[in-house]
Amino acid sequence: MCGRFTLSSSGKRLREHFALSAAPEDIIPRYNIAPTQPVLVIPNRSQRLLREARWGLVPHWADSLAVGHRMINARAETLPTRAAFRAALERRRCIIPADGFYEWKREGKQRAPFFIHPRDGELIGFAGLWDIWRSPQGESVASCTIITTAPNELIAPLHDRMPVILDPKTYDAWLSPRPQPAEALLPLLVPAPSNALEFYPVSPLVNSPDNEDPACILPAASAQTL
Repeated sequence: MCGRFTLSSSGKRLREHFALSAAPEDIIPRYNIAPTQPVLVIPNRSQRLLREARWGLVPHWADSLAVGHRMINARAETLPTRAAFRAALERRRCIIPADGFYEWKREGKQRAPFFIHPRDGELIGFAGLWDIWRSPQGESVASCTIITTAPNELIAPLHDRMPVILDPKTYDAWLSPRPQPAEALLPLLVPAPSNALEFYPVSPLVNSPDNEDPACILPAASAQTL
């Protein structure tokens, strides 16, 4: 799964990597992004721009926002068969930018956190879906989910799922504003190559979403000395 991630890159770097139509302003570095919080997404619109969305997909037909708590992730294998994701896969796709993400490995009775990031220091583009829900009072809420897949050989010892990290060569296809059939999209939703990523243990600071500072991504030994 993907339950926490980071995004601390500058607007200029985001624009260059994702070929955004305009450079985003006032990007606040985030080191412990958690479900139900606002995240930045690139929806498949005619202009490629960063927008804010609530993490946890709330389909437009849902009864309440609470549905989103169960939909922070969507399994790639079942997207075409689940009502909450089928139409979104064809029409409402997005990329969720990140620098890296966290995963927890069970060690006895404890769960140890690890930070996973690209070996070359590049940005990550998670494959995502988005929707807009309207409350009975007329409030519009944009929301999103991160698609997951089977783990590669690097991630498998940590967890049995990992987020889909899109190959930059597939960004254009994934962000096409036109409806796309599932059979054309599912081949894009594969595990990232093991040699493209690396990870290291980090401090338990990241266990609490209240902790939101650079210490969250420091190697465990360094974080403990702060």
